[in-house]
Amino acid sequence: MSSVKALQKQLLAWFDHSRRVMPWRAVKGKTPNPYHVWLSEIMLQQTTVAAVGPYFIKFVHKWPTVQKLAAADLDDVLAAWAGLGYYARARNLHKCAGSVAHDFGGQFPAAVGDLIKLPGIGPYTAAAVSSIAFNRPAVAVDGNVERVVSRFFAIEEPLPQAKETLRAHAAKLAEDNPRPSDFTQAFMELGATVCTPKKPKCVSCPWQKSCAARKSGIAEELPRKSKPKQKPVRYGKVFWIQKKSKEFLIEKRAGKGLYEGLYQLPTTDWTENMKEPEGNHDARLRFKRFGADVRHSFTHFDLILEIWTAEAQKGFRPRKGKFVSAGDLENYALPSLMHKVVKMCLERKTA
Repeated sequence: MSSVKALQKQLLAWFDHSRRVMPWRAVKGKTPNPYHVWLSEIMLQQTTVAAVGPYFIKFVHKWPTVQKLAAADLDDVLAAWAGLGYYARARNLHKCAGSVAHDFGGQFPAAVGDLIKLPGIGPYTAAAVSSIAFNRPAVAVDGNVERVVSRFFAIEEPLPQAKETLRAHAAKLAEDNPRPSDFTQAFMELGATVCTPKKPKCVSCPWQKSCAARKSGIAEELPRKSKPKQKPVRYGKVFWIQKKSKEFLIEKRAGKGLYEGLYQLPTTDWTENMKEPEGNHDARLRFKRFGADVRHSFTHFDLILEIWTAEAQKGFRPRKGKFVSAGDLENYALPSLMHKVVKMCLERKTA
């Protein structure tokens, strides 16, 4: 195996001619914008680069600085975030912007220890921002880096049990490298574009001659993963209440937890018992069962919602919420689950 210094030199040379152009990435030779680095890292959690691009551009156009984002209304931030999912990230994004604006004078701290104290920033994001934005020697280990390391050292211990082992090996490869910002990005880039989950492009890899998994012919089998547990299923009802004008009722979700502060179609609680809960949301309306249910998968459970529809007669006033048209939805933070229901109901009504 080549020395660590030789491996670092190989990876950085590869990155210098293979780095992708991204809206948040500083061009070669320019200092990264910490606000852009942080914003992109939060958006990229559990989301693809292709999906994040338009959202990032929209955010920096609306809120070009962390101070502008801190001063924004949370509802506007959630509406701009709609479609990226995992809405707790957007709420923490807004809280973090406020903390940076008010507690740090609008300047992101450079040290991992200070960054990790900010809302929504965990060990990975703190290391990524510190390293990429401030050229600090911090090791940011995401899924791409885990995959590269597991193959490079042929580590067969399955994930997630192998996480600490992979982190330790990644730290060795990054140790005392001369360009921490570029090395961190290069490490991730290698996994994203060359050492891909399926059909890795080994002939294009700067580390191919030293990769243990390639030598053993098991690169595509790694990293191994423990068999996932079967997710539980929850059940509920969602209500489509529509006027003759085609406007339909939405309301803001109260309380803490999933979809906190977002808009939704009226819905019951989601329970583990498919026969509960009973009720039709509003006794003034006559509801009919829709011809199909909506199914949605969350990280920790699957959901099946019965759809019930009703016509709101002239003069009907909802106890809460508001009637909107389909064209209005871009102004409201409506999660993808609810967009599914809206699409199903509108298509059935117009069919």
